[in-house]
Amino acid sequence: MTHSKVFPLLFLSSLLFLQNTHQLQNSQTQVLYQLRKHLESPKALESWGSYYGDLCLISATTHMSITCEGNSVTELKVMGDKISKPVGITMFHGSSLPNHTLSKAFLIDSFVTTLTRLTSLKVLTLVSLGIFGELPGKIHRLYSLESLDLSSNYLFGSVPPDVSRLVKLQSMLLDGNYFNGSVPDTLDSLANLTVLSLKNNRFNGPFPASVTRIGRLTNLALSHNEISGELPDLRELDHLHMLDLRENRLDSELPLLPKSLVTVLLSKNSFSGEISSGFDGLSQLQHLDLSFNHLTGTPSRFLFSLPNISYLDLASNKLSGKLPIDLTCGGKLGFVDLSNNRLIGSPPRCLAGSSGERVVKLGGNCLSVNGVHDQHQELLCEEAETKRKVLQGRKIGMLIAVITGAVLVLFGFGLLILCTKRSCSCCCSKEKSVLQTRTDNSHTSLSSQVLASARLISQTAKLSAQGVPSCRSFSFEEIKEATDDFDSSRFLGEGSLGKLYRGTLENGSSIAIRCLMLSRKFSSQSIRGHLDLMSKLNHPHLLSFLGHCTQTNLEYDPAVTILYLVYEYMPKGTYRAHLTESCPEKILTWPDRLAILIEIAKAVHFLHTGVIPGSFNNQLKTNNILLDEHKIAKLSDYGLSAIIEENEKLLEVCSISSFSLKMAKREDDVYNFGFILLESLIGPLPSAKGEASLLNEMTSFGSQDGRQKIVNPSVLTTSSHESLTIAISIANKCVLLEPSARPSFEDVLWNLQYAAQMQSAADAERKSDTSS
Repeated sequence: MTHSKVFPLLFLSSLLFLQNTHQLQNSQTQVLYQLRKHLESPKALESWGSYYGDLCLISATTHMSITCEGNSVTELKVMGDKISKPVGITMFHGSSLPNHTLSKAFLIDSFVTTLTRLTSLKVLTLVSLGIFGELPGKIHRLYSLESLDLSSNYLFGSVPPDVSRLVKLQSMLLDGNYFNGSVPDTLDSLANLTVLSLKNNRFNGPFPASVTRIGRLTNLALSHNEISGELPDLRELDHLHMLDLRENRLDSELPLLPKSLVTVLLSKNSFSGEISSGFDGLSQLQHLDLSFNHLTGTPSRFLFSLPNISYLDLASNKLSGKLPIDLTCGGKLGFVDLSNNRLIGSPPRCLAGSSGERVVKLGGNCLSVNGVHDQHQELLCEEAETKRKVLQGRKIGMLIAVITGAVLVLFGFGLLILCTKRSCSCCCSKEKSVLQTRTDNSHTSLSSQVLASARLISQTAKLSAQGVPSCRSFSFEEIKEATDDFDSSRFLGEGSLGKLYRGTLENGSSIAIRCLMLSRKFSSQSIRGHLDLMSKLNHPHLLSFLGHCTQTNLEYDPAVTILYLVYEYMPKGTYRAHLTESCPEKILTWPDRLAILIEIAKAVHFLHTGVIPGSFNNQLKTNNILLDEHKIAKLSDYGLSAIIEENEKLLEVCSISSFSLKMAKREDDVYNFGFILLESLIGPLPSAKGEASLLNEMTSFGSQDGRQKIVNPSVLTTSSHESLTIAISIANKCVLLEPSARPSFEDVLWNLQYAAQMQSAADAERKSDTSS
């Protein structure tokens, strides 16, 4: 064939190829626009309406991104702002959901049918979009899917078993929905799954046995559900780093766990028995929370000396006996809570109290602690332990009696058979052969089935796992790139300490960046000294400080140095935003508020007593309390008072002596925490109101009618009288005008924990009455 004939054929083939490619692009584009229509054009997809090019090329935002390979969509991420729930949609138990931006016209079956036309999709994130209904099994048609996140929607019913056909799936997050029924017991077919998170749903029934056979699982979170029964041996999950099963109804003894675990959260269940000696071999363990269970016995001495343990919470159990006086604590152990147990004797030296090394909580035991008045009489704990041993002895006695009786019955039955055989020795051989045949064919087959099952890794841990040091120096170019050159879409707000931006590192991790304006007289050596101290303030409820950057802008203001402070990003926003009725989906119950208050009080107490020198005047206000995806609270902007004071001195603003400042600061934290407590009770305080008028309002707390008028309805309807009374009392003491009359932060924390205990007891009694 000549060249003159070959060229036109090649040209024609190229045109056909381009035409097919164009049709494929149009097909994918049509699907995307149909999905936008199904979701009723959420704010996150507004940019699509004015874009007429290839959607694969559209600029990504914090709420939307599309990634394409070739001519196919491989990643689709859309994140909305969940406001309220769909109109008139009746869910389980006959409950009806309030209004939402999605109308009753939304049909999840049609939506998923359209979605499955994106057959090359590897990553699907549809978060907080108001999607409601039962998830159709046809979701399995997205056979290329590697990551699925449908969190914070209104999906209900069962998780379809067909999900287990997504064999390439590596991450599945269905948090914050209304799924009920049992967790599917076919998940072991997801051999590539590393992250499984089903938190904050209504799952019930036993632990899914299939989860224990997912060999690559690293993160397992099933907290805040109603899963009950036994938690089985999990040792086969030898890649598991994080196990979060808080607030379920698990009531077995503690199981054997894999040695790879870093974080174990099993609080607020009904685990019983002693803490297994298997915990002593968890050499990677950093964070262990077994609080609010029914654990007994004396904790192993080796639990306190694990090489990496930094946080150990065994509070509110039935632990008893004496801890070894020569017990040693691990070098990284910064927090220990043994409060509200039945321990007796003298505490070991390494647990003798809060110090610069660690924070230790021992209240509510029967320990001999000098100067501490929150211990019970030793006799009470000994009587409780004696009763436990008597009950245990009775159980053992009954068990021995049952076993002995069974042995005697079997022995008697054996004698009877023997006698019968002897008396029938004259029977004919034919009868013997029939008897033998029947015996051989009447064997019993016993099949044993092992009942088994499968954040809280903080953003800091995630960043560390991705190769980012816990605290480092950033270049200004990195800061600019992370914030898109401080684009307005990245702006989070501005307070007394400067502007705040959200940033994204190269690896996709989210960070928050605080901009402080400092005097040029502030030496770089002094700045480094302050930041070095801040980097050492490590506590589970302090926002993790990741690094900094200093920049001098001679064109902007030659007298100013800008200090950029880089922190972990908290996706749930401020505590203040969760205290207002204008956002019903975010509003917190009284137990939730108490938990957050206790977490922040622990952090502030650590700042006061857990480091030398102590850090005071820590910018305590509800806007500086941030919540992560698990609604765990962390305090931000702590430790900046020293930098601010030095800067004020350089600007010749401050003339008060450092001694008087320190004395004022210690009490300021208690005083300001009182107003956080006040906001937790009545809602956000209007900035227009002065402190005097707010203090006058607090007099209404004294009567029942006054409380009904001033206390937030969400608090009134979810709190017990005793718990609320304790909280009001400590709030009144915190805001006393005479600083010396205010309580210490340790007293504040103790009272909050006592209020939580009263609330927990009332809730348990209410549940018991309801079930009866």
